[in-house]
Amino acid sequence: MKINHSFLSIFFLFLSSTTGSAQVNNLKISEDTDVIVMKKVADHILSNTTYDFIIPGDGTILKTVNSSNYKESIALRSPYNTWNYWNGVLSIAMIRIAESLDDKRYQKFAIKNYEFSFDNLPFFKSRYKGQDKWIYPFGQAIVTKELDDCGAMGAGLIEVNQIKPREEYNDYLLNAALHILNGQDRLDDKTLVRKFPYEMTLWADDLYMSIVFLSRMGKWTGDNKYFDDAILQVENFTKYLFNPNTALYYHSWYSDLKTNGVAHWGRCNGWVMMAQVELLDYLPTNYPNREKLLKILYQQILGISRYQDISGMWHQLIDKNDSYLETSSTAMFTYSIAKAVNNGWIDKRYISVAIEAWDGLKKNINEDGLVRNICEGTGIENDLLYYYKRPTPLNDIHGLGAILLAGNEIIKFKRENNK
Repeated sequence: MKINHSFLSIFFLFLSSTTGSAQVNNLKISEDTDVIVMKKVADHILSNTTYDFIIPGDGTILKTVNSSNYKESIALRSPYNTWNYWNGVLSIAMIRIAESLDDKRYQKFAIKNYEFSFDNLPFFKSRYKGQDKWIYPFGQAIVTKELDDCGAMGAGLIEVNQIKPREEYNDYLLNAALHILNGQDRLDDKTLVRKFPYEMTLWADDLYMSIVFLSRMGKWTGDNKYFDDAILQVENFTKYLFNPNTALYYHSWYSDLKTNGVAHWGRCNGWVMMAQVELLDYLPTNYPNREKLLKILYQQILGISRYQDISGMWHQLIDKNDSYLETSSTAMFTYSIAKAVNNGWIDKRYISVAIEAWDGLKKNINEDGLVRNICEGTGIENDLLYYYKRPTPLNDIHGLGAILLAGNEIIKFKRENNK
């Protein structure tokens, strides 16, 4: 039979063009779904953020606080504008999605939260008498003793200050920088540590709590001392906490015992990975030791990828398949891996790890934008059962910023790569 090659050429050209259209249309549908899911989470936060106070004893709501209605037991009514590190992450995430979705509502959220804090800070500062800073309104902004008090919140403030500056913001940021560089406890080799639960304990979480601030300060001020300290922290935290046998980071290192803690906790590994991509994002391209940082990041990404569950998620204890699947750590890995791909730091083939993880994350977000399976606030303990048993309250705030950051990077990849 004689084959009409001209007909076949036209047929295959038509087939490939229609298939390509279908792929683009499927991408559009997929991207829209991703945007919808991300907006549900963000919009739920917007609609449930109030700018007032509550008296816990009787539930009285106060729109403003003055000397006549002030009570020592007063609290902020919304969890989304307290001065806590998770709201620093959330503010950064809101600014990012405002840019990518071209929706100023999210940027205004971050701006208003910091304005609310600084407008009320003088009043509460004048009345502070040593109460528990964790529950006192803006207590961690008043008493800065740990990286949790100023690192992530300071990082968000740097971004807000560049959008809508205030002199008080500059003063706070310079004081926070002084604390991190000179006031925070350190080992002899300058590694950042805390005095609890035991004297001079190294927490993996603190790599993020320091670097998220130091990297932005380096770019904002043009002073390389911030970049140099951040690089030192990555190298030292890896020296103390990275387990070459599992390619995972331990949650802690005890300087008194010269040994690691017991847990490869999911979220602390997420903090470590996020810290590294934050630093690389702000570090000048040809800065000394940048290539070494890229190798450390790749080492962790490769290690983490080997523990991904069939659901796309990671476990609360990464190397323990009988621990529950945990959302905040999965979001942190998704964000970091997708960002590393988007910025060309690792090979594009690793995006499949992040996309599978994002698909798993979406199944943990309900129609109202509430997120399931986020481990609540977690300290350091010496037994694995502590980590196994950590509760996962619905929509726990510790993972919301990471969810938004993860979705944003996935959407960015799909837009730029048509996949």
